[in-house]
Amino acid sequence: MPSNLFRFEGCTLTGALAVVTEIRDAVCIIHGPAGCTHHNFSLLHATLLGNDTVAVPRLLSTGLSENEIIFGGEDALLRCIDKAHGLSPSPSSLFVLSTCIVDTIGDDVQAVCAHEWNLPVVPIRTAGFLGGTFQTGVSNALLAAATLAVPCSRKSDGVTLIGEKNLEADVDENYAELMRLLAYFDLPVNLRFVRGIGTDDIARLGAGSLNILREPALLPVGEELRHRHGTPFIDSFPTGLAGTLRFLEEVGRLTGQDTRKAVREEAAYQEEILSEFRELAGNRVRFNRLSPMLKEDGIDREIIRELAEALDLRIAEDGIPLSAPYPAPVGTGGVHRMLHRWQRAIRAGSHR
Repeated sequence: MPSNLFRFEGCTLTGALAVVTEIRDAVCIIHGPAGCTHHNFSLLHATLLGNDTVAVPRLLSTGLSENEIIFGGEDALLRCIDKAHGLSPSPSSLFVLSTCIVDTIGDDVQAVCAHEWNLPVVPIRTAGFLGGTFQTGVSNALLAAATLAVPCSRKSDGVTLIGEKNLEADVDENYAELMRLLAYFDLPVNLRFVRGIGTDDIARLGAGSLNILREPALLPVGEELRHRHGTPFIDSFPTGLAGTLRFLEEVGRLTGQDTRKAVREEAAYQEEILSEFRELAGNRVRFNRLSPMLKEDGIDREIIRELAEALDLRIAEDGIPLSAPYPAPVGTGGVHRMLHRWQRAIRAGSHR
C-alpha cells in the first residue's frame, strides 16, 4: 500500500454512492460512461456481500458515448431519468451523480434535474478530477440528501447519527455501541442519516435534539445542519477509553443531563474489560507500517498509547507486530474487539 496516500483520498463518486445507495427506495443515476457505473456497482456489491448484506444497489447509467461526450450528454440524462420513472418498484427519489467527464464537458446537470418531475430528482456534485476526494463525495451526498428534509418546529428527544461509514465491516457493531452508550441517558436514535432508510424518513432529519457526526471530517455537514435546523452536534463517534468517557460528558452537557453516574459505570465497565487482558502485560509489541500516519489517517496515536500503558505493553522495534486499525475503535465495545485481535496476535507471536 503506498505510504503517501491519505485515507480520505479516492473516487468522489464512490464516496457519494456509499451514502445515497443506503436510501432503499431511491435510484442512483450515474451520468457518465458506463464503466464508471460498472466499477462502482462491482465495488459496492462485493463490499455488501462481505458484510453479509445481499441488497443490490439500484444504479442506472446514462452510458455516454464518444459522440455525447463531444457534443453534450444532457439529452442522455433526460432519457435516463424518464427510464428511472418506469422502473418497478417505482423509486421514491432519484439522485443524479455527475462523473469527471461530465463536469469537464460542462453538462448542466442541475438544470436537467430542475425540470418538472413527479418525484424528487436531486443532483450531487461528484466529479473528482476537478478537486474532489472520497470524503468530498460523502459530504456532498449528505448535504444533497438533506435538501429533502422538512423544517421541524418541535424537537424530539432523539439523536440523529450523521455519516456512518456504510462500507466498513463494523458499521452495525458501532451502531450497537452508540445505542448502548446513549441508553445511559434514555436517548433513542431518531434517524440514521444515511443507513437503511427510506426517502420519507429524511423528513425527520431536523427533528432530533442532537446530531452525532461519524468523524470530524464531517464538520462542514454538522455546521450546515445546525444552521438549517438549529441542532447542536458532537463532532465524532467516541474513540478509545478516555474518549468514550469524554463523549458521555458531552452528550450529557448538550442534552442537559447529569453525567456522573454514566461516567462512573462506564469507567467500571472499562476496568472489567482491561482485566480480561492482564496476561498481555510485559509483551514487546510494535504497530504496523501505517503507524507514522496514525494521526492524519484518522487514528489517534493517543488511543494506542493509552491502551499500551493500561496493559503494560512495551512498544519496541523488534516487538510482535500488531495492527493499528482504521477507523479507530468506536467506544469501549470497539476497544474490546480490537484487544481480542491483539491478544490472538500476541499469543501467536509468543509461540514462534
